[in-house]
Amino acid sequence: MAQGGVQLDRETFSCSICLDLLKDPVTIPCGHSYCMKCIKHHWDGELIHSCPQCRQSFTPRPVLLKSTMLAALVEKLKKTGLQAAPADLCYAGAEDVACDVCTGRKLRACKSCLMCVASYCDKHLQCHNELHVLKNHKLVEPSKKLQENICSRHDEVMKMFCRTDQQCICYLYSVDEHKGHDTVSAAAERTERQRELEGSRLNIQQRIQDREKEVKLLQQEVKAVNGSADKAVEDSEKTFTELISLMQKRSSDVKQQVRSQQKREVSRVRELQEKLEQEISELKRRDAELKLLSHTEDHNQFLLSYPSLPALSEATHSSSLNIRPLSYFEDMTAALSAVRDKLQDVLREELTNASPTEVDVLLSAAEPTTRAEFLEYSQEITLDPNTAYTQLLLSEGGRKATLMGQPQSYSSHPDRFTNCVQVLSRESLTGRCYWEVEWRGREVDVAVAYKNISRAGSGGECAFGRNDKSWSLECKQNSYSFRYNNINTPVSGPQSFRVGVYLDHRAGVLSFYSISETMTLLHRVQTTFTQPLHAGFWPYGYGTTAEFCKLK
Repeated sequence: MAQGGVQLDRETFSCSICLDLLKDPVTIPCGHSYCMKCIKHHWDGELIHSCPQCRQSFTPRPVLLKSTMLAALVEKLKKTGLQAAPADLCYAGAEDVACDVCTGRKLRACKSCLMCVASYCDKHLQCHNELHVLKNHKLVEPSKKLQENICSRHDEVMKMFCRTDQQCICYLYSVDEHKGHDTVSAAAERTERQRELEGSRLNIQQRIQDREKEVKLLQQEVKAVNGSADKAVEDSEKTFTELISLMQKRSSDVKQQVRSQQKREVSRVRELQEKLEQEISELKRRDAELKLLSHTEDHNQFLLSYPSLPALSEATHSSSLNIRPLSYFEDMTAALSAVRDKLQDVLREELTNASPTEVDVLLSAAEPTTRAEFLEYSQEITLDPNTAYTQLLLSEGGRKATLMGQPQSYSSHPDRFTNCVQVLSRESLTGRCYWEVEWRGREVDVAVAYKNISRAGSGGECAFGRNDKSWSLECKQNSYSFRYNNINTPVSGPQSFRVGVYLDHRAGVLSFYSISETMTLLHRVQTTFTQPLHAGFWPYGYGTTAEFCKLK
C-alpha cells in the first residue's frame, strides 16, 4: 500500500508533457499543473493557448507564476529517494515498445510474443506465461514490427513459408493460393536458413583468417623491403663516400701532376728565353761596333780595325725552342672527359640493372635551356569540373576558368573544393612536363598539388601553397611570390600575364618562368615528389581568368 501511495504521489506530481517530476511547477487557470519550461515551449508559436490535457483555451495567454507549494512538495518527494520509478513502473517513452495490455499510461514492454502478436511488461508477461503455460509460445525481445507477422488478408499469424514464392504465409494461404507449392513451417525454414547462415559465417571467418595471415605476410614484406632499402641507402652512401674520397685523391694527384709539369715547362721556356735575351744583347753590341766602324773616315784605320773584330757566337737554332700549341694540357682534359663519360655509363647501366624497379640515376639528362627545348615536353592539360569551386565557370574545352559572382550548376561531388576558389586538372602529371598559363584580372595562383589534398574546409589544409601537398606561384599585376607549406617567398622577375611551368617529377624539379619575348626563370624548387601531381588555378576577384595555353 505504501508503494501504491508513492506511485500515486509520483503520478500526481508529474508533468504530462515531459512525463517527469515537475520542475518549477506552475498551475494554469484550468487547474492543471506543468513544468514552467514545458508549458511555455508548448504555447510558443501557438495562436490559441489551451491546456494540453483538458483543451480549455485561454485569452489572453496566461501569466505563469511558480507554485511554491507544489515546488516544496516535489522537493520533499525527491528527498525520499524515489525520484526514479520502480522497475515495474518504467513507463514507455517515444522510442520504447509499449505494453499492449496496460491501460492509461503504458509501461515499457520487456518481451513480445510472436504467437499472440503482442508485447508485455513484466507484470502482464507473468499473466501471459501462466495463461499459456502448456502452449509453445515464442517470446522475443520487444518489437514494434509484430504486425508484420499477421497475414493482411486472413488476419492469421504467418507460421508457414512458401519456398516456391520465397515468402511467409499463413496456413489458409497454404491451402488456397499456394496450394501445390513447396511449403514448410516458418520454424523449419528458419532452421534450414540458420544452418546456411552458420555455414556462411564459417566461410567468412575462414576468409578473415586467411586475409589476416596475408596481411601479416604483407606487413613482414613491408618490413623486409624497408630494412633492405635502409641497408641499400646506407651502403650506397658509404660507397659514394669512398668514391668521392677516391675522386678527391685522384683530383689532388692530377692537380699535383699538372702543377709539376707546369713548373718544368715554365722553367724550360724561361731558360730558353734567357739564352735568347743574352744573344740579342750580344748582337746589339756587335751591331753598334759595326755601325761605329762603318762611320770611320780614315781608310787605313777602317782596314786595320775590321779584321780585329771578334767572331759572332753560334746562333741558337729555332728548332731547339720546341714551341708547343697554346693548349699544353689538352690531352689531360680529354682523358679526364673520357673517364667521366665512362663512369657515367657504368653508373647508369650498373645501377639500373641492379635495381628491382626503375631507378633514375642522378646523372640524368640536362634540364632544357631554351623555350624550344621546353616545348618538346609540352603537356595537353584540361580542368576537371568535379573539382571546381561552385563559382568557377569552366570553358567548353575545359582549359579556362573564370571566377563568377554567382554559383554554377554543378552537381555535388566529393572531389569538389567547397570553400577555396580552386580547380585541378583531369590529367595526373609525372615524368617531364611543360605547360603555360595565360591569366587576366586581379591575381591568380598557378599551382601543382597532390590528388589527396583536402577539399573541404577553409583552413590551410586545402588551400594551394598552405600545406605540404601543394606548391603555388602567386601572380599579381606588379609582383610574384612563391608559397609552400604556408611559407611565403618573394620572387623577383619581369612582369608578364603568361607563366611557364616545368616539372621533372622523377628528378624532383619544379620551375616557374615569366614568358614574354624572352623566357626568365622566376623560381625553382628541388624536392622529392611522392605522388603524381595535378595542375591547378586559384583566381582572385570576379572576372579573373586563367587558361592553359595551346602549345602544339
